[in-house]
Amino acid sequence: MFKIIYVTGGARSGKSSFALKLAGNYNNPVFLATAEPFDEEMALRITKHKEERLNHFITIEEPLYVEKVFTRLPDGTGVVLLDCLTVWTGNLMHHFDADSEIDERISSFLCVLSDPPCDIILVSNEVGMGIVPENAMARRFRDIAGIVNQKIAAVANEAYLLCSGIQVRLK
Repeated sequence: MFKIIYVTGGARSGKSSFALKLAGNYNNPVFLATAEPFDEEMALRITKHKEERLNHFITIEEPLYVEKVFTRLPDGTGVVLLDCLTVWTGNLMHHFDADSEIDERISSFLCVLSDPPCDIILVSNEVGMGIVPENAMARRFRDIAGIVNQKIAAVANEAYLLCSGIQVRLK
């Protein structure tokens, strides 16, 4: 049986570094990137991160239909590291207006997690520990991201919270 490992924490808490270390223990790791280069700064970040992983991971970019990636993984894939669910949630909100469409994307991904083809490491920001956002769109984002995090954590075999570079095993 394959494992689902969930890694969460605040911005710059060390989530991605921890997840990369976990994935580095596998043969043939795949990095599933969800970020889209909406501006020049983001494009530079994406390029930098690709260069950092160049010789260690096969990178697949998919901002919306992450579940489809799992049907076309390279043979022998040992682990998929998806970074990150929070960016994916933002992408869903950007591209789909209706909550029903967003719910469908989330449900489709959860179906993959019910019978994963390999171990999967999922990175997500914990967005619910701050103040209530002042505008409706930010509150909607926080709510959807929180729901995604709860559903992923519920199906995960292992869950970690990162704070200031220190990981705490939750599950």
